[in-house]
Amino acid sequence: MPLANFSNLDFDQVKSTLQEYLKSNSNFTDYDFEGSNLSTILDVLAYNTYITSYNANMVTNEVFIDTATLRKNIVSLARNIGYTPRPRQAARATVSFFVDTNGITPAPASLTLKKGPVAASSGAFGGQSFVFSILSDITVPVMNGIATFDDVEVFEGTLLTQTYTYSARIPNQKFILPNIGVDTDLIAVSVNPTEASATETKYSSQDSLFDVKSDSKVYFLQEIEDERYEIFFGDGIFGKALEDGNFITINYITSNGDAANGVSSFNFSGRIQYTRNANTYNVTTGISLLTTGIFASGGETIESVESVRKFAPRIYASQNRAITANDYESLIPAKIYPETESISVFGGEDLIPPQFGKVFISIKPKTGDFLPNLVKEQLKLKLKKYAVAGIVPEILDLKYLYLEADSKIYFNSNLAESAESVSSIIQNNANKYAESTEMNKYGARFKYSKFLSLIDNSNESVTSNITTINMRRDLRVVLNSFAEYSIGFGNEFYIKRMSGYNIKSSAFRIAGILDDVYIGDIPNTSRLNGSLFLFSVPSINSESPRILRRNVGTIDYKRGVVTLNPINIQSGMLKDGQTIIEISASPLSNDVIGLQDLYLQLDINNSNFEMVVDEIASGLDPSGSNYITSSSYANGALVRPGGRNSGGGAGGFTGGTGGGSAIPPTSTTSTSTTSSTTPASSGGSTGGGGGGGY
Repeated sequence: MPLANFSNLDFDQVKSTLQEYLKSNSNFTDYDFEGSNLSTILDVLAYNTYITSYNANMVTNEVFIDTATLRKNIVSLARNIGYTPRPRQAARATVSFFVDTNGITPAPASLTLKKGPVAASSGAFGGQSFVFSILSDITVPVMNGIATFDDVEVFEGTLLTQTYTYSARIPNQKFILPNIGVDTDLIAVSVNPTEASATETKYSSQDSLFDVKSDSKVYFLQEIEDERYEIFFGDGIFGKALEDGNFITINYITSNGDAANGVSSFNFSGRIQYTRNANTYNVTTGISLLTTGIFASGGETIESVESVRKFAPRIYASQNRAITANDYESLIPAKIYPETESISVFGGEDLIPPQFGKVFISIKPKTGDFLPNLVKEQLKLKLKKYAVAGIVPEILDLKYLYLEADSKIYFNSNLAESAESVSSIIQNNANKYAESTEMNKYGARFKYSKFLSLIDNSNESVTSNITTINMRRDLRVVLNSFAEYSIGFGNEFYIKRMSGYNIKSSAFRIAGILDDVYIGDIPNTSRLNGSLFLFSVPSINSESPRILRRNVGTIDYKRGVVTLNPINIQSGMLKDGQTIIEISASPLSNDVIGLQDLYLQLDINNSNFEMVVDEIASGLDPSGSNYITSSSYANGALVRPGGRNSGGGAGGFTGGTGGGSAIPPTSTTSTSTTSSTTPASSGGSTGGGGGGGY
């Protein structure tokens, strides 16, 4: 029998192998294997072999977490290495209301908001209505006839209850929650000695065996098939064991995950009661309208199989301990803050100067740009469970490193409907690249050649493009107070001119000078460092600057850090309610990297895409004698558009000759480097408080 490749079997190959085997057998000499009844038998054998090999291959794939496709198998494999997939999370909101009891008889001394439904979304939200519940009763006193329920935290979903009676005579008795969509953080478990007993003991959730004693009142949780959960208890060694006849009560909420995020208007749908003289009364009048404190947020879908496949091995490798940067990058999104879209972690020893004993964490949440201070504090508390003693975690605000493209796009006018239509296509493609996962993450790299190809391939009329890249950061400032500022770009600056004006800034005002001022630089002879100065210009496009103040700070071209000495800034550009100064520079490499805590963003709104008719390709100037050339190097005005109290950039860089005729400032020979107490890529301020890049 000829040797077959059993690693790549298909029906035809199996049948062909069987035919070759029979042909080699003298008993089947002169048989017609295609036209006789034997062909049918071979088809059946080949089909059976093919199906068997397929099933064997699928079964083998389901044995390994990186090749398994069924959720129940992936979850089971993750459970073997101690990983519990992240459950669905209910959206949370806070509501407030009061009850006027002056018309209620008998007069209550207190009112109780019963557990269960409290509020419902007002009107349809996203095409459906949502119910918000509480897990336990809330009792408040009646003061001057008014009972006030302030900032009641409600959870989207329905409160359900399951009860079980433990029997020692049932081996391997299981306690399974029959519903999907359970938020495991909202499970409340209690155990009574018997069903008739009034003595209730609360049990707490535990996800490891650390600090679990033989009498610890804990329960454990694991996901089983069909996105349901099983609860199990201790065995008397790790956790208190159940006794025969114990009555178990489990309260839990099933939610719609992230579907309710954003609900802001509610109607009251709860139950309010009070007891007087051993009688229970329901309150249905005097209830005010619900007011919303915090809109519904925090809802999450159940962890996807792709996420389980990614994080389970990493959590196992970390052994639930945060020691290396990779440990933090795995633990935080997997177990502590699932709303993490992207995360960057680096040790203080990587900074200049180093900050030993600290780990810096920067998080881009799925919604919004910044973490609320409350979330930051909660993260620090939760990290203590995993972090090594003596290591202090620092949660950094998100800092953007913006990229701005200035493109001259040559096109064949004979193949284009119009310059505007081609430009629109190019900008749409650029937007898609800016919003792709390749860019929107920490550690992202802007790939210059890929961006050029994207422009060239956008339309058949495009013949070429000349594109320059600039980096920009927005420096948040403190008004009317002396402060020192340091802001880093994480990439080396390109020195275009030893005469200065390599960086650009938007306009701002400082104490003691009535004119709008801008930041300029002059390199030292080493080309590693330089000094900063302030200057003014008669207009944005002017090539005639006037030097107002020298040696106001330093610039480190190698590290890409700009540092301003203590300065009293009185006004600047307004952006998102913050006063900022835009600072931009040309990178030494067009492949720009978002290092450490910098989140790379391609700013299309401040990019410029200029269409230029390719007269050679269009046949207008075949000889090329009048061909319009574009510089391959960044040029433009000496300053950035936008100034005091303006709402942001004016879109791209202004054209010009590059400022070659500018009056050079007096060069300095200082070789001192900046020394910042903030990470090299971050922005910060000292001396006056506040400030920093974002």
